[in-house]
Amino acid sequence: MTKTILTIDDSASIRQMVVMTLSGAGLDVIEAINGADGYTKATSQTVHAVITDLNMPVMNGIEFIRKYRQHPSSKGVPIILLTTESDEELKRQAKEAGATGWIVKPFKQDQLLAVIKKVTGA
Repeated sequence: MTKTILTIDDSASIRQMVVMTLSGAGLDVIEAINGADGYTKATSQTVHAVITDLNMPVMNGIEFIRKYRQHPSSKGVPIILLTTESDEELKRQAKEAGATGWIVKPFKQDQLLAVIKKVTGA
């Protein structure tokens, strides 16, 4: 069964890189432009992992994680933050909210793929 990954980022170029990396490895990718859009998509279809940016308009990454973790469909779904931030306090907040991991941009494609394969068992 093909795994479906939701990528949430307000940067079209970052989403495009994530899509290229993951779809090239045989994964299905759904794109969302901010946390609110991501929440709608994550709760209306099956996703096996979420990759979200931190700093976005409308709903940021940590707000998305907090809201999504309250929804039953988020149970067991790994959430990876992909962000330019590397602040320990933000990492702590993300972990408390329910994040599984943290990758700092710019990312290496093989690193992103390895993390997604690890957390989804793909």
